[in-house]
Amino acid sequence: MKKSKLFCFIFIVAALLTVSSQLNAQSKGARKFVVSFDRFGPVKIGMTLSEAAKALGVRVTRDAGYEGGDCYYASPRSGFKDIAFMMSGRRITRIDINNKEYATDKDAKIGDTEARIKLLYKGKYKVYPHKYVDDAHYIEVAMKGGKYSIIFETDGKRVVTYRVGKPEQVGYVEGCS
Repeated sequence: MKKSKLFCFIFIVAALLTVSSQLNAQSKGARKFVVSFDRFGPVKIGMTLSEAAKALGVRVTRDAGYEGGDCYYASPRSGFKDIAFMMSGRRITRIDINNKEYATDKDAKIGDTEARIKLLYKGKYKVYPHKYVDDAHYIEVAMKGGKYSIIFETDGKRVVTYRVGKPEQVGYVEGCS
């Protein structure tokens, strides 16, 4: 009888360790997602919510507060904190990054200095004054051909958020409003 209890105990511990390591791998994998002009990891501009959910492996649902209209936000329900998809109809047109865990393909991220962003995107950026915050800026980088862009929003010294996608929607300062 003691052997079967010991076997059950070992089996349960092994199962718990397996589940724990799978969850840990999932969250580590999420942090490794790279942001570029047209994507967040496997989620591409132009995808539907169901395609984004399949690509991420989690539910992606419409956020509250955007009733009616063609423009609204949707977010992954778990594992991808502070990531939001701006939708135009059924398609993703912009991705907002508010988490310092996610970096661009040039390793730019929240917390970087304006000087670092300018160095990483040397000769490819434009700086505009912030619409609402004194001494703050928008640093815009357009992809060759102008199909997509990135805007880094700063407090005048460091990046506080950034967004990628289609230039028109990336340029919206107040989200959908």
